[in-house]
Amino acid sequence: MATRGTGTSNRGFASMDPDKQRAIAAQGGRAAHAQGVAHEFDSEEARAAGRKGGQARSSRSAESRAANLASADRDIQEIPAASPMHAISDDLPRGGHV
Repeated sequence: MATRGTGTSNRGFASMDPDKQRAIAAQGGRAAHAQGVAHEFDSEEARAAGRKGGQARSSRSAESRAANLASADRDIQEIPAASPMHAISDDLPRGGHV
């Protein structure tokens, strides 16, 4: 067993070589099908799952676009503050001397 990532443990499924993980998972899948307890999507169920995923993605995308537009509108509508030098010069006499 080889270590992966930054961990130091050689124990557990996550520390195994990816090919070994895949082989063990495949054995579990075959056993579940043999016992008749594995879930199999029919075409209607798969279609509904795909539709639900597409709606969620579309919703997130629309929310992101709306947030970006609102942020851009705020940036455009903000009036730049006067620089500190303008405030000082307004207090000085017209000749520029104190």
